[in-house]
Amino acid sequence: MSAQQAEATVQSAAEEGLKLWGNISLADPWFLALLPLLLLYFLLRARSGGGVAGRVPALPTQRVLSLRQRVSWLPSVLNCSAVVLVVVALARPLEGDVETSTETEGVDIALVLDRSSSMEADDLEPGRTRLDVVKEVVADFAERRMTDEEGASDNVALFSFARFPSQLCPFTLDVDAIRGFLGEVELVRHREEDGTGIGIALAKAVAVLRESEAESKVVVLLTDGEDNLPMITPSEAGEMAAEEGIRVYTVFAGRYVFDPFGRRISSEQLKNSDLKRIADLTDGRFFRARDREGLEAAYAEIEALEKTPLEEQRFVEHYDLYFNFLIWAFIAWILGWASEFTWARRLP
Repeated sequence: MSAQQAEATVQSAAEEGLKLWGNISLADPWFLALLPLLLLYFLLRARSGGGVAGRVPALPTQRVLSLRQRVSWLPSVLNCSAVVLVVVALARPLEGDVETSTETEGVDIALVLDRSSSMEADDLEPGRTRLDVVKEVVADFAERRMTDEEGASDNVALFSFARFPSQLCPFTLDVDAIRGFLGEVELVRHREEDGTGIGIALAKAVAVLRESEAESKVVVLLTDGEDNLPMITPSEAGEMAAEEGIRVYTVFAGRYVFDPFGRRISSEQLKNSDLKRIADLTDGRFFRARDREGLEAAYAEIEALEKTPLEEQRFVEHYDLYFNFLIWAFIAWILGWASEFTWARRLP
C-alpha cells in the first residue's frame, strides 16, 4: 500500500471474515444478507408507485418521451445505491497490507580440490584436463550457492591440495573472488610438491571451519586418487570433522587411476574406502564421477541435499474502507433527494 492510500484509509483492528479478491476482504460479511431484502423492498415500491396511463382516443398512440421522462428512474436508482453502499459499509470492507520478513542462516561451504599431477588426465572431457573441467563445474556450483534465488546466500571458501594443502580464498560472498582464485589453481609443477594428501587437506578445512559461527558447516572434497601421505589419515580427519559437526561430501573424479608401475586401472576397481569412510563418519555422501555430466550431477545433488535454512514471517495489517462507502452513499442519497424535490418531482 502506498503512503497516499494509507492516508485515505484507517488502520483497523478487525480480522478478515470473508476473502473477496486480491487484498480486499470483509470483516462482517453477514450484513450482506440484508441486500436481497432491501432490493425486494425497492422493487415493490417502484411497482406500487407507478401510475396507470390514461387512454385518450383522440391523441396519437405513439408517445414522445422527454429527456426528463427518460431519466425519471434515476432518483430511485440513486436511493437504492445509497442503501446498498451503506450495507456494504456495515459489512466493513478491509484492505490488507502484507509485509514479509525473511531470515536466513547461510551454510559455510569449504571447497577442497585436488591439484596433483594425475589431474592432468583428459578422461572427464576429451581434450581437457580433469582440473580444467573440475574448476568450471565447481565455479558454477559456488555461484549458485552464493547467489541463491531465495536470497539465502552461502559463504564459500576455497582450498587446494597435492602433498600439502593451501587455503586460496577465505569465506566470502564475492562470486568474482571465488572464480578468480579458481582460475589460478594449477597442477603441481615440482615433483616434491606432488602427492595426494586427502587427510591433511580435510584437516586444514576443518581447522578453518572450526572458527566459523555458522550453524551448518560443509566440506566438499574432490580428488582423483587415494591418500598416499601418512601424516593424517582420511579416517582421522573424518573423525575431526564429525567432532566439529561438519558434514563432508567426497567426490572421486576420473575413469582410471595409475598403479605404482604407471599402468592404468579402471576407477571402478577402486573401493575408495577412505572417501566413503569420511562421508559415513560425517553424515555426508560419497560420489563417483566418470565424466563431466557425472561431475555436474554430483554437485547438483550436493546442492539439493544442502538446502539453506529459510524462515519467512508474514505480517498483515488491515485498513478500513467503510468510510469511503459511507461518503459515496451520502452523495448518492443527496443527489436522489435533490432530484425528487427538483426536476424529478411528481405533481399530485
